[in-house]
Formats: sequence, structure tokens, C-alpha cells
Amino acid sequence: MYKDKGPISGRYPIKNKQKYIGDPNNVWYRSSWELAFNNWLDKNDNVLEWKSEEIWIPYVSPKDGNIHKYYVDYWIKIKTNNGVKEWLIEIKPYNQVVKPKEPKRKTKQYKEKVLTWLINKQKWESAIKYAEERNMTFKILTERELFGKKK
Repeated sequence: MYKDKGPISGRYPIKNKQKYIGDPNNVWYRSSWELAFNNWLDKNDNVLEWKSEEIWIPYVSPKDGNIHKYYVDYWIKIKTNNGVKEWLIEIKPYNQVVKPKEPKRKTKQYKEKVLTWLINKQKWESAIKYAEERNMTFKILTERELFGKKK
């Protein structure tokens, strides 16, 4: 199942506490997708270490021009065929990672979607720079990557 069915959130009970960097009693998921990803991180032997919402990156918001904190969903250290890699991971629905299509009539809802997209775009550009400066990779995972779901 790849669809989020409403507000699913809660505290995640970590099973492999030696892999979690941070407070293992304070790990939250804010969607069924994050819950599934937490389970994958917790159970996958190639995941050496991980943490959730414990790294923040400063970014300038296009809404007000001020500096805000962006808490990245995940930091993971994973064993790959090419060695050990560190990743910053954000989980978002695909429709939130692409610019909203411009309708004939620019409604308030459309303007809100564009602003959200612009804010997210700024967060992600800051995250890419942050990751590159630390020899990490920033990646956004959508239902396409998480569940192999196409459009």
C-alpha cells in the first residue's frame, strides 16, 4: 500500500537501538510512508546508523525573507557496493516535489501550493549544499521510489 490514509502519526518503537543515533525513545513518524521507512531502516542490515528529524539546516524562506530551520526527515549511514555512504532523506508525495500546474484561474489554493513548493524548493537547495559540503547526498523519496508507483 502506498497511499497515506489521513493523518497517521506516532512514536516509533525502535527495535535495533544500537543503530539509532540520538534518543531512541523520541522517534516519530508523521505518515504511513515514514512508518514504512522507519521499519526498513530498523530492519535492514545494510543500514549502519540512522536518525530522524535531528539535523536542521538553515534556509531563507521566500515567504518572509527570514532564516528558518529545516529539519530533514532522516540522516542515514548505509553500506553499499561502493562503500559506506551518508544520505539526507526527505519523504514527500510526488505532487509536492514538482511545480504545480498553472490553472486558467489562479485560486487561493493554487497560490498556496506554489508558495509551499517554493519554500520546499529553497529547503531542498539548502539541503543539497549542506550535504555536498559534508560529503553526503540529499535525496527526496516519493511514492515512486518507496513503492515503485508511477504517476
